[in-house]
Amino acid sequence: MATMTHDTAVQRRLRSGLILAVLSASSFGLSGSLARGLMNAGWSAASVVAIRVLVAAAVLLPIALQQLHRDWQLLRRNASLITAYGLVAVAGTQLAYFNAVAHMAVGVALLIEYTAPIAVVTWLWLRHRQRPGTATVAGAALGITGLFLVIDLRSGLSTSWVGLVWALAAMIGAAGYFVLSAHGDGTLPGTVLAAGGLLIGGLSLLAAGAVGIVPLHATTNPVVFQHFTIAWWPPVLALGIVTAAVAYVSGIAATRLLGSRLASFVALFEVLAALIFAWALLGEAPRAIQLLGGILILGGVIVVRRGELTTGEAPADEYATER
Repeated sequence: MATMTHDTAVQRRLRSGLILAVLSASSFGLSGSLARGLMNAGWSAASVVAIRVLVAAAVLLPIALQQLHRDWQLLRRNASLITAYGLVAVAGTQLAYFNAVAHMAVGVALLIEYTAPIAVVTWLWLRHRQRPGTATVAGAALGITGLFLVIDLRSGLSTSWVGLVWALAAMIGAAGYFVLSAHGDGTLPGTVLAAGGLLIGGLSLLAAGAVGIVPLHATTNPVVFQHFTIAWWPPVLALGIVTAAVAYVSGIAATRLLGSRLASFVALFEVLAALIFAWALLGEAPRAIQLLGGILILGGVIVVRRGELTTGEAPADEYATER
């Protein structure tokens, strides 16, 4: 009976985590197309990232303060985690990704970034001795094969070395996002981590722009998408509320339920969402080989998920290791 209760708890944990992970991935997937529209209207990549995370921080801050209940000691104990999350998972990753988007197609940039599960698996193996099981390795092979198909090297990827470097930097930051999201002692609410990280990330970008490290410029020009033109502020609000506030909070919750390894694989769904949004908003239609790659990515996620469930590996075990 105890075993059945544990198995049911694990299944419920996985189900809730998967729903949140798909919500997060879908929300993140919209960001590249919206950012491209703003950059085409004259915004710099750093300005897009800064306004996105600061709007999200403004939305989440009142909720985070309520959840803290004036427990400032909790905030001090987790200051290093929140700071690392803001600088690496928020500012670094998104700045690198949006710079990549400025030099290559949204889907290609995102697919390079989302080789991050391999980095996560490698980190957990080397740092915490969590050797990947057969299902994880098989799922990784399927997922990465799918990534290569969606990238489609014949599409001219080799001509954008600048974009490639930025996309690889985003991959490293994305791996850090999953590891940091699962980190902690379980007492820091996910909304507090997200709000603090977003605020630090946004302010650090403003500081970098003030001293000339990154260019900060924006316009009020209309934003042109494939079938319509819109004022600048609706894409900005959508970037902040949907692709940042909702995406980060649900992503942290999903990672704490699933563990950083499984969450990083489920997040590959973002590449499919990004392709769909780029097709709808920018006219970047996916090719047949990319659709086949998307099927393999989903297959890889399913294999990894079944492996986690079959072995009965509770994400809490990984969470304890992260502490």
